[in-house]
Amino acid sequence: MKKITGLLLVLALLLSGCATVESPYVPTGDALGEDLVQTPTQDTSDMALSLAYYPDRSLNPYTCTDTTNRVVLSLIYQGLFTLDKSYQASPMLCHSYRMSRDMRTYVFYVRPDATFSDGTAVTGSDVAASLQAALKSTVYGGRFRHVVSVKLLEDGGVEMVMDTPYGDLPVLLDVPIVKASQIEAEKPLGTGPYLLENTVSGLWLRRRMVWWCESADLIATADFIPLTAVDSAAKARDAFEEQKVSLVCADPGSPTYADFRCDYELWDCESGQLLYLAANPTRQVFGNAAVRSALARSIDREAMVDTYYRGFGQAAVLPASPYSVYYDQKLAARYAYDPEALTKAVEAAGLVGAEVVILLNSDDGVRLRIGREIVQIMEDAGLVVHAMELNQDDFLMHVEWYEYDLYLGQTKLSPNMDLSEFFGKDGSMNYNNLTDPALYALSLEALANAGNYYTLHKAVVEDGRLCPILFRDYAIYTQRGLFTQVSAPRDNLFQYTIGVTMEDVLIP
Repeated sequence: MKKITGLLLVLALLLSGCATVESPYVPTGDALGEDLVQTPTQDTSDMALSLAYYPDRSLNPYTCTDTTNRVVLSLIYQGLFTLDKSYQASPMLCHSYRMSRDMRTYVFYVRPDATFSDGTAVTGSDVAASLQAALKSTVYGGRFRHVVSVKLLEDGGVEMVMDTPYGDLPVLLDVPIVKASQIEAEKPLGTGPYLLENTVSGLWLRRRMVWWCESADLIATADFIPLTAVDSAAKARDAFEEQKVSLVCADPGSPTYADFRCDYELWDCESGQLLYLAANPTRQVFGNAAVRSALARSIDREAMVDTYYRGFGQAAVLPASPYSVYYDQKLAARYAYDPEALTKAVEAAGLVGAEVVILLNSDDGVRLRIGREIVQIMEDAGLVVHAMELNQDDFLMHVEWYEYDLYLGQTKLSPNMDLSEFFGKDGSMNYNNLTDPALYALSLEALANAGNYYTLHKAVVEDGRLCPILFRDYAIYTQRGLFTQVSAPRDNLFQYTIGVTMEDVLIP
C-alpha cells in the first residue's frame, strides 16, 4: 500500500517546525566465485532498479537477518510455496503434495522443470537439505516447532512429519531452496529470476536469460540490478538521496533509523514483529482476569502506531497480523479502545493503590517509550507502578526469573500465527507465566483447522495474559515512478506467483 510521497511529507514537516542485450550466462555448477565479470556497456536509464546491501552481513538465506540484504535475496531464491500479503500460499517449486488423513504427514514433490541459476535441476535432495537447514536456523527455526522429521523418500518426494495435526503446512514453506551441496555457502545459487555476480564495478544481480518459469506479477524487470555497498542505515539513506540506489527498505522502529530528506514514494511491508504485553496471573493485580482484559482495552493502539512508528505498523487487538486471513475484524471491534476500562476494573476489584512491577527493555528506545506510556495508563487507573528499565540481558534474566507483573515483549510470529509457543509448557515464548492447557489446546485446534482461530483469539483476548498491541511494518522508499504498486508480504519484497493454484498441486 502506498503511504505518502516524500515531497509532500517534506513540505508538511517544514510547515510544522536502453541496456544492451546481455551476454549469455555460461553455467558452471558452482556457487558465486571470485572471478570478476566484465560490466557490459549500458544505458543507465534501463537500470532503474538499484539496491543497497551490507557486504559485511550474510547473504545466505538461512543466516541472513538483515532487512536490506533480504530484499536482495527475494530476487535470488524461491520456496516450495510463496505467500502473499494476506498470508495465502501459492505453489512455486512444489509440483504436487499429499497429506495424510490425520494431517500429521505431508509429502512434497518438486517441479521437474525447476532449475538453479547454473542450469542444474532442483531435486528432492536439495529440498530436504534446505528444509533441514531451515529447521536449525535462527531465521526459520521458530516456525517449525511442531516438525518431528524431514526426510527424502525413494520416489524423490520430501516427507515432513508433524507432532500435531496441521491443516496448512504450506503456509510455512516459503523457505528458500538452495543446492544441497551449498547449504553453508556464503552466497549459494538459487532458482529465482536473478543471480548474484561479481563484476569489476562490484556486486550486481543479473537477470537469468533462461529462467525455469515466468511470472506476470514480478515487478523487477531490469536486465541488471546494481548493488551499492553500505555499512549503516544512514549510508543507505545517503545512497538513495544521491540516486545511487532507487529502493531502500528501512525500519522506522529501529534505533538506527535515518530520516529521508529528499523526494520519494513510500510504501509499507509487514515485518512480522508483534509487540505485546505479557501478564503474570499469579500476582495480586493481574491474577484478576477482568483487570488483565481491561488493561488491554485501555491501550490506544492506533495512536501508538502513529506516534512511535511513524504510522508504519498495524494496531492489533487480536494475536494475529491484521493483514492475515486469520484476523477477524468484527471480533476485534468487540474489544475496542476504552480509556476508562482499567480504572473501572481496578476500582471494582478493590485494587486502588496496589503495586505493580513492569519490565521494560531499555536497549529498544521505541519500546521503552511505549512502556512508559503504559505505566502512565496504569498509574492513572490508581495503581502504584514500579518500572524496571533493564538492558537486554537483564531484561531477559528477570523475565525468566518470573520477577514481574507485566513485561513488554516483542517476537516474530510464524506465518500461520501459531500461539502454541506461548501457552505450551515447553514453548519458546512461555516464560513460566503463560502456561494454560485450555489455551494451548485451542492453539493446536487452530493449527489443525483455520476455522478455529476465531475461538482461539476470543479466548486469548478475554483471558488477557497475552495482550497484543501492534505489528510493525517496514518502510519501502522508492524513487518516484519506479513502481506503480508495491504490495509486499513479509520477507519477500518482490513476491510473485507463476499462475498455479493450491488446488492444482494437492493430491486428493
